[in-house]
Amino acid sequence: MAGRDNLKKRKIAVLGSRSVGKSSLVVQFTENHFVESYYPTIESAFRKTVGYNGTQYECEIIDTAGQDEYSLLSAKHAIGIHGYVLVYSVTSRKSFDMIQIVYDKIIDFCGVMDIPCVIVGSKMDLQQSRQVEASEGEQLAVANKAAWVETSAKNNLNVGNVFEMCLAEIEKHTPQPEPNPDGRKGCFIM
Repeated sequence: MAGRDNLKKRKIAVLGSRSVGKSSLVVQFTENHFVESYYPTIESAFRKTVGYNGTQYECEIIDTAGQDEYSLLSAKHAIGIHGYVLVYSVTSRKSFDMIQIVYDKIIDFCGVMDIPCVIVGSKMDLQQSRQVEASEGEQLAVANKAAWVETSAKNNLNVGNVFEMCLAEIEKHTPQPEPNPDGRKGCFIM
């Protein structure tokens, strides 16, 4: 396996309202266990090497404090970030409505038209408390040119898919070097 310095590095920010399952999602992905208790996160960073499409990536995953409509987007959640995971709970209409607000704040802060992003409906294991239909999540993702998936950190459903989808979105937004038509390497001095 390639040394750590040879891995492609990707920084992913996980954002969303308070208590939607951001930390549970990240801990399940990076440490393979579910955290039952809720402890509000200030901010934590996790690392995991992920294989995607034949390439190894060293992912730094930033688990952020919960956002609300009055939260200011910090520069550290925009500058140097390669991709975003925006999480809402399928049991909370308010958290779902916050996703568009957070997305728009990122777009405004970064000054771009769209961002590499996965919109995640968490807590899909709580079907009896569902307030947001899957079709609504899909529609929001389409409207924002983002990927979408529902997950259950508790049951470890689609957790790895979230971060693979985020890497796919990052790669879609990353300019690929143009091939040299004559196959020669180097620079031209004119």
